[in-house]
Amino acid sequence: MILLTGATGYVGGRLLRALEHRGEPVRCLARRPDALRQKAAPTTEVVAGDVLDRASLDEALAGVGVAYYLVHSMGSAGSFEEADREAATNFGQAAKAAGVG
Repeated sequence: MILLTGATGYVGGRLLRALEHRGEPVRCLARRPDALRQKAAPTTEVVAGDVLDRASLDEALAGVGVAYYLVHSMGSAGSFEEADREAATNFGQAAKAAGVG
């Protein structure tokens, strides 16, 4: 199983289509899953969550062998850097704890 974050963005959306085209099992973590479900293939699992929420990351990473982090924060200068750093740290720690290499 492949976990993809950032599938609603430009790069993530293109990667999602490529993975789906190859027939890869994909799970997408999205803050607004309903919007993504309309764009994703029926075989793609879309789960609600946020990279700033460690519990949702832990759940999304269960059974995953490969994970892509294609997320960036959209905010003011100070909060942008802090939120981006926290999100990336959460993702890295959760992936490591889940055994994603």
